[in-house]
Amino acid sequence: MTCADQPVSGHTDGSVAERDVAAIEHQLGRTPRGVRATAHRCPCGLPDVVRTAPRLEDGTPFPTLYYLTCPRAAAAVGRLESAGLMRRMQERLGEDPELQESYTEAHESYLAERAEQARADGVEPLPEGMQSTGGMPTRVKCLHALVAHELAVPGANPFGAEALAELGPWWDKGPCVCVDDQDDSEENKGNRP
Repeated sequence: MTCADQPVSGHTDGSVAERDVAAIEHQLGRTPRGVRATAHRCPCGLPDVVRTAPRLEDGTPFPTLYYLTCPRAAAAVGRLESAGLMRRMQERLGEDPELQESYTEAHESYLAERAEQARADGVEPLPEGMQSTGGMPTRVKCLHALVAHELAVPGANPFGAEALAELGPWWDKGPCVCVDDQDDSEENKGNRP
């Protein structure tokens, strides 16, 4: 089974399982903000991408609809960024009209999904012209966001798909965090990643 085959849970109305919220909190090292759904699961069973609110509770715009939470996936993406993958993607974007079109479609789809989430939340959508994520549609700025988009919506983001194909199985060492009650005992606290 590949990571793209994993089921998601939660709804766009913000009802996310408590266990998922606990896992996300451990993954991020802080309380997550504006989580609306688990948008994708790692093959280990934990969330690795969340869908977030376009506006935080205080009304602050939060343009990143899909957020990569798994620290192992994030580290693997960071290694791709450090190796210059974004620069190479940016060069190709400037030279390939079909790739430009596909990336623009990913951007437009992202904006539409974010506006729909705002409507579901009962808040004003973000202003027209506000960025989508990852530099779309003219730049390749953040592979983490592009990979999160591709995991959440397979086939949506050409650069997210390319980066995802290069990541390798970040999940092969098992869950990145422990969230079960039995794993919170004093003897297991030192065994957490």
